[in-house]
Amino acid sequence: MSDLTVERLPPLGMVTIRGELSKIGDAIVGETGCAVPAPRMSERSGERQLLWMSPDELMLVCEYGEAGATADALTARFGDAFATVVNTSDARQVFALSGQHAEDALASLMPVDFARMKAEEVRRTRMAQIPAAIWREGEGWRLICFRSVATYAEDLLRGAKTVGG
Repeated sequence: MSDLTVERLPPLGMVTIRGELSKIGDAIVGETGCAVPAPRMSERSGERQLLWMSPDELMLVCEYGEAGATADALTARFGDAFATVVNTSDARQVFALSGQHAEDALASLMPVDFARMKAEEVRRTRMAQIPAAIWREGEGWRLICFRSVATYAEDLLRGAKTVGG
């Protein structure tokens, strides 16, 4: 039996931003209210969270209904800058994860040292055979994966074992 509580969340807004962050950073801050995060970190402003995904990619997590307008506003702010902004909300599934031994259960599925992850840290990794991103959210975790593999991901999470479990 798993010591991991798994909740499939309703859709969240997700806007993928790609470009030279040093050139578009001010526009990102102006539109989102979030500072551009350092590598493998996140920044918050109210209900919005900006996640570092790679040296040229960020993901804004926001209310589902805001994502389209926010993507359009970012595109307008970037002007002629070489950048791509896409509303990826419908392409991803978000899970809320918690439990007394959640970190052990998650570590059985991912090559991540969860005990060393900082509160604002984001990790892009793999969970068994699928790409995923994970970060702390309060006392628990948030995990995102592609919606096309969400059932597989949920089955993996629900079957995760802890040491001695």
